[in-house]
Amino acid sequence: MRVYGDDPGARLEFSAYDAGLRELAFIVENGRLQHALREAAREQDLRVFCPAGWTELEYCADHVAVRLEDGAELVARLVIGADGSESRVRAHAGIAVRPSDYRQLGVVANFSCEKPHRDVAFQWFRRDGVLALLPLPGNQVSMVWSIAEERGRELLAAPDAALAAEVESASGGTLGALRVITRAAGFPLRLQRVTQFTKPRLALVGDAAHNVHPLAGQGVNLGFRDTRVLAGVLKERGLQSDCGDYALLRRYERARREDVLAMEVATDGLQKLFNSDAVFLSRARNLGLKLVDRQPWLKNFLVHHAVA
Repeated sequence: MRVYGDDPGARLEFSAYDAGLRELAFIVENGRLQHALREAAREQDLRVFCPAGWTELEYCADHVAVRLEDGAELVARLVIGADGSESRVRAHAGIAVRPSDYRQLGVVANFSCEKPHRDVAFQWFRRDGVLALLPLPGNQVSMVWSIAEERGRELLAAPDAALAAEVESASGGTLGALRVITRAAGFPLRLQRVTQFTKPRLALVGDAAHNVHPLAGQGVNLGFRDTRVLAGVLKERGLQSDCGDYALLRRYERARREDVLAMEVATDGLQKLFNSDAVFLSRARNLGLKLVDRQPWLKNFLVHHAVA
């Protein structure tokens, strides 16, 4: 992974080989990931209701009653809210959210590129936002451009050729000529903290539990770690223990709080650092990239923390 500051001499490179790893990360298109999850669900002893929506959630002492839009009623001991940053499950449970709007859009699109990316992810911390080009199979990349709302709307409205030209220019022609292969889409960026991850018979995971700036590419990884920890807590409880017991679910929340808080602080701090026009901050952030790049032990520490 190659990271560039807004000073031409500021660069930071992470290498899987230097860190003793086969890869730093996997870039997976959302549609393929969802397909794999559906296939995995079919192989398990699961009953899947999809598509489906719910109209009522009733929390009782020893169960939760769920009424679906088609009139079906389900009873469970535990509900997991994994329904995104605008979680209806969270809102229904009365869990408060503290949002902080970055006044930016995350503009995403996929491109074919003239030059091979060689499985390298590129990121530019620019004064107008953060641009990332992430490798996909073949000569294709996925773009995430975190940029001011007004400028983001201009990019979304631009014809494909104009958008490709904008990205080519912003990336310094690193991957040569670009061609849009999926239309651009955008979503608002904000930091979102919830007051609690759990209540009796309820656990939140993923964006329902936390929402961070995408500049570190760790949002989905936080969600994966949520589910892994929650599954571990439930597995260790023993067959006779109630999976919706609040004391049990609190173990999950305590186990996740530190990791989530650290990512919230890191991404929020980086966003503010690189989104400032102050001269002294510009010098500090570019100097920081150069200094970290010269410290192999520190780079390896950051890599191993990110892939944990």
